[in-house]
Amino acid sequence: VQLQASGGGTVQTGASLRLSCTVSGDRFRLLDMAWHRQAPGKQRDLVASIINNGRVSYEDSMKGRVTISRDNAKNTVYLQMDNLKPEDTALYICAAEEYGPSGILRGDYWGQGTLVTVSS
Repeated sequence: VQLQASGGGTVQTGASLRLSCTVSGDRFRLLDMAWHRQAPGKQRDLVASIINNGRVSYEDSMKGRVTISRDNAKNTVYLQMDNLKPEDTALYICAAEEYGPSGILRGDYWGQGTLVTVSS
C-alpha cells in the first residue's frame, strides 16, 4: 500500500485548499484513513479521520474548518480546508490503517505529505 498526497501550496489567510491522497492497490475500501499534520519543530498531530464505513471524526485544532471525505471508486481521501490561518502551516500527511476481522491491526501506512503554507 502506497499513499501519495497532493494539493498543498502557499495561500493567504482565509483561503481554502483541498488536499488529496491516493492509495495504491485494491484494498482502499477496507482502510481507515486519516490526515495528520506536522508544523516545523512540533509534533505530528491528528487532524481528521474517516473509517472504512464512512464515519468521520475531527480534532479540535481545525474542527469546523475542515471536511474529510473519501471516494472508494477513486482510491482517494480528501481534506477540504477552509478559512486557513498562518498557524495551519504544516506538512499534511495522510495515513491508513488496515484491521483484520478480529480487530487486530494488520497494517499501518504513511504517505510523504504535502506542504501547506498560509501567509498572513
